[in-house]
Amino acid sequence: MNVADFDFHLPEHLIAQAPAPERGGSRLLTLDRTTGQLSHRRFSELPSLLKAGDLLVVNDTRVFPARLIGTRLPGGGAAECFLVRPAQEPDTWIALVHPGQRLREGSRLRFEAHGRVLHGEVVGRHFHGRRTVKLWSEDGSTVRETIDAIGHMPLPPYIKRADAPQDRDRYQTIYARERGSIAAPTAGLHFTPEILSALADRGIERATVTLHVGYGTFQPVRVDRVEDHRVEAEYYEVTATTATALTRAKREHRRIIAVGTTTTRTLESLTVDAQGEIHPGNGETALFIYPGFDFKIVSGLITNFHLPKSSLLMLVAAFTGRDRILAAYREAIEQRYRFYSYGDAMFIA
Repeated sequence: MNVADFDFHLPEHLIAQAPAPERGGSRLLTLDRTTGQLSHRRFSELPSLLKAGDLLVVNDTRVFPARLIGTRLPGGGAAECFLVRPAQEPDTWIALVHPGQRLREGSRLRFEAHGRVLHGEVVGRHFHGRRTVKLWSEDGSTVRETIDAIGHMPLPPYIKRADAPQDRDRYQTIYARERGSIAAPTAGLHFTPEILSALADRGIERATVTLHVGYGTFQPVRVDRVEDHRVEAEYYEVTATTATALTRAKREHRRIIAVGTTTTRTLESLTVDAQGEIHPGNGETALFIYPGFDFKIVSGLITNFHLPKSSLLMLVAAFTGRDRILAAYREAIEQRYRFYSYGDAMFIA
């Protein structure tokens, strides 16, 4: 299967650079994956599109301000450190640094803002520009507290602006709880307390999983054949309570609606035994879903619009069919839907 088969042209002006004026105010393109029928809605109409008994599953990961902007020591040249994931030692991170060619082992960094100072030292060098960086604070605060105080929200590279104070709220779902992501599970950004309340009033059940979104969500597919691509492993956790809710829904033939590709990958990473029981679990998943994948849990999907030739688009194509999803994207472009993280949404069932 060729990666080029998942390409499409998107006018640059349709790439959303900021969230909708009000959370929940985005547009919603619905797609019947059996018939291919499309309809145009607002996201606030979602409760009327779901049925009593549906199980809506969300990812409760929380984005932290993973971009540190500061200076190199000595000399004071500009430096940036993007915290990718914790390393084994306390307060030590695997990070992407800039300028990479100047930040070798032993290089020192200083990050300062809002009266807080964070120091860093490069203690390891790895492939693909990654470094191990040891961090420590100056005033007795924990490293985590200082990162949260002075870090910048890790907006995707296609958002061509610096992060703003509003991004601390809007690049975060309202149900975010478990800190650990460097990218938002963006399908969840549309939900408001009012929408969640309306869903509950209609008898729609809700469950949570956790998957901490890593740097792989930004990485392009650099191979020619889909089957040759590898997805970076990400940590996930599914509790016994959620697994029981999933098992009950499956046995009662109720729909399980995943909010986002991260939730989908988490659910489809779970073990389903011969009796149809879905088991809880935690660990790392590197599951790559592309056309030909057999979905065993998810029967509906809420998702944003994804980049051409991306692994996320391939996941949606696996759920819907490549031709059908590309036709839906052509319709969305014609109707001037907003694309990507801060863009509009789709509901596919």
